[in-house]
Amino acid sequence: MAKIVAMEVRDVRFPTSRDLDGSDAMNPDPDYSAAYVELHTDAGPDGYGLAFTIGRGNDVQAAAIRALAPHVVGRDVPEDAEALGALSRDLVGDSQFRWLGPEKGVAHMAIGAIVNAAWDLAARRAGLPLWKFASRMTPEELVSLVDFRYLSDALTEQEALDILRAAESGKAERIAKLEADGYRAYSTSAGWLGYSDAKLVRLAEQAVADGFEMIKLKVGGNLEDDVRRMKLARETVGADIRIAVDANQRWDVATAVSWMTALAPFDPYWIEEPTSPDDVLGHAAIAKALAPIKVATGEHVQNRVVFKQLLQAGAIDVLQLDAARVGGVNENLAILLLAAKFGVPVCPHAGGVGLCELVRHLSMFDFVAVSGSDEDRSIEWVDHLHDHFTDPAVVRDGRYLAPTLPGFSARMHDATLRRFSFPDGPEWTENAQ
Repeated sequence: MAKIVAMEVRDVRFPTSRDLDGSDAMNPDPDYSAAYVELHTDAGPDGYGLAFTIGRGNDVQAAAIRALAPHVVGRDVPEDAEALGALSRDLVGDSQFRWLGPEKGVAHMAIGAIVNAAWDLAARRAGLPLWKFASRMTPEELVSLVDFRYLSDALTEQEALDILRAAESGKAERIAKLEADGYRAYSTSAGWLGYSDAKLVRLAEQAVADGFEMIKLKVGGNLEDDVRRMKLARETVGADIRIAVDANQRWDVATAVSWMTALAPFDPYWIEEPTSPDDVLGHAAIAKALAPIKVATGEHVQNRVVFKQLLQAGAIDVLQLDAARVGGVNENLAILLLAAKFGVPVCPHAGGVGLCELVRHLSMFDFVAVSGSDEDRSIEWVDHLHDHFTDPAVVRDGRYLAPTLPGFSARMHDATLRRFSFPDGPEWTENAQ
């Protein structure tokens, strides 16, 4: 049996703050970064994963991943649901490491990076892209991957099995549809808060020309500016293109309601992260006050338990899971099942470093094997940093193409790792302030 013989972790950072790419009301100057994991085996191929951060603290994230090496190195290479489930349980079940969460923050993201790397490795060994690899698992295998602790008041194992068994019918047709047509995307590229009005208009026009049916703007810095930018965007794209807005946790409940009421004449489709991602009741109050404007959140929701509560409280109309925030594919499977149970569409958070590459697999797997639906669902698209990956996400005519290469698409080019490693890569040593 092949073994994992080493786990290498790198601090990789991109200087996106120089052009204000990724800027929003809460994060004005991010340097998009990844704590990047390589699982080396004695029989090839290797597996790759990452945790996304925005600069300072990426070294802390990398250290947390390294602390879990004893659970990984020397282990048999995972090839099936049983092994992938066992790895996740061992990592989450480390009682001393768990104390740093539990199941949240840096510690949990470290687990997610390793679990995702293990899935990448298993899918590579199977010769399949992850969305197909997971879709071929039986409902029983998929349920065995889920930790139902803390979920059973909202989703039982039997209910999960029923959801997955119902999705068995039509799988082949949905796979064929993805391979032919891809999966709907929406664009955030026009909407960064640091962009000028002229750049916003130019990029919004380009997004419509490129086939996107929805764009997203960052809001929350200054109300007068947001009204002006929203008016410009609506005049630019017309009445038939959806415009979502994203406050990145900027507001209290009352401010969220009053601010969005001021933007309502421009027909926002959803308000994303209006307040703290931990404030379930706050989201519920905002959703009640702002309907029919939808409330969306998820990229900073810490685990399946908070997602459960958001759904139980009717606090979100759109669930935005993140491939690298929670405990990897296993926990995201639990979140997809919860969303299916409550009938809430999943529109994943993407962008960042590698998130577009990863989440397309999760959405396509959901369409094939969990919800069986792509209605009112789309994946965020931000058009930067894709060239640093060996299997980059591709969007054409406003739709993600289905990935065909084996794995989870997390592997970066060796040249990228050399250039952008922090603090010793040439990108940082040659441009030191």
